Amino acid sequence: MITLYGYTGSGNCYKPALAMRQLGIAYEWREVDILKGESRTPAFLAKNANGRIPLLEPEPGRYLAESNAMLCWLAEGTPLLPENRWARAKVLEWLFFEQYSHEPYIATVRYWVAIEKSAEANQARIAERMPRGYAALGVMETQLAKTPYLAGENYTVADIALYAYTHVADEGGFDLAGYPAVRAWLDRITATPGFVTMAASAA
Repeated sequence: MITLYGYTGSGNCYKPALAMRQLGIAYEWREVDILKGESRTPAFLAKNANGRIPLLEPEPGRYLAESNAMLCWLAEGTPLLPENRWARAKVLEWLFFEQYSHEPYIATVRYWVAIEKSAEANQARIAERMPRGYAALGVMETQLAKTPYLAGENYTVADIALYAYTHVADEGGFDLAGYPAVRAWLDRITATPGFVTMAASAA
């Protein structure tokens, strides 16, 4: 059985967990408490020298890091990752957007506010990152006003990747009231077959 090392409440860990639930792939969740430094122990670093979660172990001794790489590997040969070159490139476009223009702002601010509880200490950095987070939401709003899903007409790993932190953006103080297309998209995703919440994915 596949093992997923993760931290409950992490959007990056939620991504592969949700994909596996929706693809009907059985996995075992192993909690790694990042607040206690458990991803920086010699034992964990031997599995992933970058010392980060999530970490996927498809078979004993074989490891895959980086959540979006996991999504692509898990979804290969399924409707969640198109075979058509252009359609696949559009999915990848959103995966790169998520890591460069979305996650560093929306996810990081949420981490400081809701996970680490260090909002006061990071007040200046939060103020600096909030506009970039809203800019990312604006890009998503523009696309989702045109198509039901980010890469077009079909639900893909692009949606899983962006859903993970967008649906909890409010925990970092982001207000989604001005993004009706994004909010409608969030509702569409919760209605997809096999959907589970972040908490349930770590069970």
